[in-house]
Amino acid sequence: MPRPQLTDSARPATVTVSAVNERGEAVPTPIAGEHPLTLYLDKREIVTLMTLGAAPEALVLGYLRNQRLVASIEDIAAVQVDWETDSAAVTTHAGSRDIEELMSRRTVTTGCGQGTMFGDLMEDVGRIALPEEGRLEQATLAVLLDNVRRHESIYKQAGAVHGCALAAASGEILMFVEDVGRHNAVDAIAGQMWLADLAGGDKMFYTTGRLTSEMVIKTAQMGIPILISRSGLTQMGYSIAQQVGLTMIGRAQGKHYLLFTGHQRFVAGPLHE
Repeated sequence: MPRPQLTDSARPATVTVSAVNERGEAVPTPIAGEHPLTLYLDKREIVTLMTLGAAPEALVLGYLRNQRLVASIEDIAAVQVDWETDSAAVTTHAGSRDIEELMSRRTVTTGCGQGTMFGDLMEDVGRIALPEEGRLEQATLAVLLDNVRRHESIYKQAGAVHGCALAAASGEILMFVEDVGRHNAVDAIAGQMWLADLAGGDKMFYTTGRLTSEMVIKTAQMGIPILISRSGLTQMGYSIAQQVGLTMIGRAQGKHYLLFTGHQRFVAGPLHE
C-alpha cells in the first residue's frame, strides 16, 4: 500500500523583532515562532498543538503514532497542513476506530505547553519490549554530546525551544528537531522514523528537556533503548524506565553525566579529572 500523501508546509522557525539592549540601542532579534495547529483525524478534532511549524507533517504523524490513534503508517491516506486555517487534516483509508473511547481517557502530562496521552498508554507500558543488545560506551556518549553542542540550532539564534536528536550507535546525529515543546520535537522524529520505516533498536535518543513519564514512554514506543538528556528526570520517568529496561542518562553535559537506569547497556571508560 502506498505511503500517505503529504503537504510540504514548513514555516520559518524564527521571526525577527526589535528589542532594546542595556545601552538603549534597538537590536533586531530573532525569536522562535509559535503557531497553533489543530489536528483533525477523519474530520474529528483531536487536539491543538502549539508548534514552531518547521516540520508540521512529521509532527502530526508522530503524534498519531505515539498516541496510538492510528495503528500503521499504511492506514493513513493523506496529511494536509493549511496555515491559512491553522489546521492539519488527516484522512485514513478505513476510517478511525475507537477514537471516542481513546479520547475519553486522557492524561494531561508535564510536557512543555501541557502534553496529553490518550487511552491506556500508562497501563500498557509493561507490554513494551526493548532490545537488550544495544550498547553505549562512555566515549561514544562524549561524541554525541559534542555533536549536539556543535549542531546548528534555532536555540542558538532565539532560545525558547527544546531540541531532540535521533543518533546512531556511533554518536552521529541522524535527525535533529526543535520545537516549542519537547513532546512536539519527539513526535516529529517519531513521524520521520515512521515514514522511513526506521527501526530504533540500534539508535539513541537525546533531548534537551527533562525526562518525564511521557518522554520515557514515547522513546520506548519507538523501540529506542537509550535515552539521554542534559536535564534531570521525574520520579515517574525513573520508575517507567526501570520497568521497561530503558538505559536513561541525565545531567549529561561536557564530561559529566548521571546514569540512572539500564546499566547493562553502558560501558564506562577511564575516569577523567
